[in-house]
Amino acid sequence: MTDQPGVSASNTQDDEIDLVQLLVTLWSGKLWIALFSAVALLIGVLVAVGTPPTYQADALLQLEERKGSLALPEGLDGLVGGNSPRGETERQILMSRMVLGQVVGMLNLDWSVTPHRAPLIGSILARYDLPVPEAGFLDTYERPGERLTLDLLQVPPRWIGQDMELSVTGPDSYRVTLPDDSVHDGETGETLGAPDAGFSLKVGRIGAPAGRMFTLAQTPEDKAIRTLRAALSVSEQGRETGILQVLYKSGDPRRAERVLDAVTQVYVRQNIARSAAEAEKSLDFIEKQLPAAETEMREAENALNDYRQEQQSVDLTFETENLLTQINRVETELRALEAREDEVSERYTSNHPVYQQLLTQKARLNEQLAKLRGEVGNLPETQREVLNLTRTLKLKQEIYTQLLTRAQEVRVLRASTVGNVRILDSARTAPSPVAPRRSMIALLSLILGGMFGIGFVLVRHWLRRGVQGSEELESAGLPVFATINFSQDADRKTRAGGKWPIVALTNPADITVEAMRSLRTSLHFGMLDADTRSLAITSPAPEAGKSFTSTNLAVVTAQAGQRVCLIDADLRRGELRKYFGLKKNTPGLAEYLAGEITLEQATYDTGVDGLSFIPTGRYPPNPSELLMRQSLTDLMAQLDAQFDLALLDCPPTLAVTDPVILGRAAGATIGIVRFDVTPLAEVEAMKRTLATSGIKLSGVILNGFDPRKAKAGYSYNYNYNYRYEYKART
Repeated sequence: MTDQPGVSASNTQDDEIDLVQLLVTLWSGKLWIALFSAVALLIGVLVAVGTPPTYQADALLQLEERKGSLALPEGLDGLVGGNSPRGETERQILMSRMVLGQVVGMLNLDWSVTPHRAPLIGSILARYDLPVPEAGFLDTYERPGERLTLDLLQVPPRWIGQDMELSVTGPDSYRVTLPDDSVHDGETGETLGAPDAGFSLKVGRIGAPAGRMFTLAQTPEDKAIRTLRAALSVSEQGRETGILQVLYKSGDPRRAERVLDAVTQVYVRQNIARSAAEAEKSLDFIEKQLPAAETEMREAENALNDYRQEQQSVDLTFETENLLTQINRVETELRALEAREDEVSERYTSNHPVYQQLLTQKARLNEQLAKLRGEVGNLPETQREVLNLTRTLKLKQEIYTQLLTRAQEVRVLRASTVGNVRILDSARTAPSPVAPRRSMIALLSLILGGMFGIGFVLVRHWLRRGVQGSEELESAGLPVFATINFSQDADRKTRAGGKWPIVALTNPADITVEAMRSLRTSLHFGMLDADTRSLAITSPAPEAGKSFTSTNLAVVTAQAGQRVCLIDADLRRGELRKYFGLKKNTPGLAEYLAGEITLEQATYDTGVDGLSFIPTGRYPPNPSELLMRQSLTDLMAQLDAQFDLALLDCPPTLAVTDPVILGRAAGATIGIVRFDVTPLAEVEAMKRTLATSGIKLSGVILNGFDPRKAKAGYSYNYNYNYRYEYKART
């Protein structure tokens, strides 16, 4: 239990270190992130500029309840329409082939006229008036405001969906290549026909100069309907409001408005036609029932008259007439209660007081009807028969009269049908395009670019195998003489004519130079047991900073009052001469080893007190064989007698065998390890290569250390808040 708090604290500390390290890693890769963001932003801007604009037209429809303008009798409403608007049903009707097919036929949306556009920049060239020369292959591509209008296009079934190439040959003339490779010339306003092929074409207007190319095609009707449906959207505004918003998108604002207006008009017309068809169907049904109803009425009337004649003009008495009236009244009330019961049953349960009250009234009326029918049974047979025949006649007359009334009302309704759809807002296109949203594209591109940049920096950081600190080198059994921090001046080289700057001379207060002084002290005590006062400096691979380290170390050592000789021992690619302004092929080490010049002739003054320099000379064809001569041993002996320290800038160990030869001749050998660049495996391989030849690697120098890039756990962040400057006494 006592260990748990410590574990939690440790985990918390590790998390904090990871977070800080993450921020440091991202900050160190800010240039990469900025580069990715800039490239992504540039791509986003090009996409936004190159994407054709899309315009949107909108219209608003209202679905009304289907009711006639007349007070129709009960039951007629069910014949002429429903009660509530059905938004989803109407939406499906509006998107159906029945409606869209008519629009395709009206506006000839199955005709396709596509201008040729240049690859990649075609949209930009077609939208912006750029200073593009009208010459060469660019003649065929579309420019701003150019169009071609068709008045007629008819192709045989086998050519539907196939392209035809039209080339403008003049202000009012063109040449078209058909799918069968036949070529025809035509003029605007005239019908171009190929009777054998079943082809007809009439171009109404050419708004493009000669040389422009257009692709013509007649697409299948189903495909044109699908294309129209894909650009069309219908949605109900709110819930059960009966308000439909219809949207249509197109690259041409006038086309968007024209197409959407046609869609709404066709939909309204079919709605009116549907309502009229329903009224016509109802009228046809009623008119078919009228003859039968009239026949039944006549039969009932004849039956009553025949019975009266048979019984010698028997009339209803006052009591019987009153009884008939009461029965008719009760039956009418019962029918009304039954209709109301259907409505109440949908709103209440059978135990609800309203429902119970209705059932009570119904039971009372049934009881009254049964009583009245019982009184009818007590009437004389003649009166009872006359009563029944009279009731039947009145019922048949009422049915016939209602049918006549309904037929007349449906005729009036059919003549005044307007449908149940009303256009609230006609089609209109917004002045500004709805796509592309350039600001949004640019913002998303910037965000995505930043995300990709962050991902690149993190992956690059996690995959990095370079040495991150002196602990890794020491764990490999290699002493670290010094850690030289990264400096901007260290990588700044003047290659255009002049000398390369030496930081120890140009900026002696730099933190890198201070690290060189610390290295000078470490080497002074580290070489006390060396056979000669010579030091070979090498590295596992190029670009580790050997030349920079060797030169600045030689300068700070000479500034300490010692006699130093710096030798450029890289006979293959040595360039130390550029630090001292010597020309290429200046005689040096190669000529001395070949016996062509003396040591004095190979040694040059550097302008720094106590510092002498031996360049490589001409690059020899056999550097390894040249270094294996006895003259190298003689050279090291002479340098040991004349100088306090001789520094040999050697080639990379893992690249050539020269460092092994130079290392055997020198008193000590040290390696340069580049922070975050040189893998630890290469350092160990360098150590093994030297050890195989009997050379002990005395230690290494960690060069170019950048605390901002260091992983968690390495904190070589030296801050010098005080400067020590030497002032001359006056």
